[in-house]
Amino acid sequence: MKLQDLEVIVTAPPAPGWGGRYWILVKVTTDTGIVGWGECYASSVGPIAMKTVIEDVFARHMQGENPENIELMYRRIYSSGFTQRPDLTVIGAFSGLEIACWDVLGKDRDRPVHALIGGCMNDRI
Repeated sequence: MKLQDLEVIVTAPPAPGWGGRYWILVKVTTDTGIVGWGECYASSVGPIAMKTVIEDVFARHMQGENPENIELMYRRIYSSGFTQRPDLTVIGAFSGLEIACWDVLGKDRDRPVHALIGGCMNDRI
């Protein structure tokens, strides 16, 4: 299974805008047809610039990769800058893409995402 396509959807919730002024939804599709959804914030660059960053991160570091390789993709993205230090805008873009990868994996395995990342810790809060 490989990550194949990306769609980035920028929305603006009505006032008072709980959760931020813009919501950026990330939709990834694998070569097997599984669709995963993620969400990230617009960072300090604004929604249109953030959309471009998300598309760039996906194209350079994730397209064609197995969605199971989340840690590998993260490490590549983390150190992709000139100084080998993380750029918060790029890491913010990856956050939505990572959530979409977990969604894909959960759907592929017919398991909830919490079961993939450690399982239920408490029966109630």
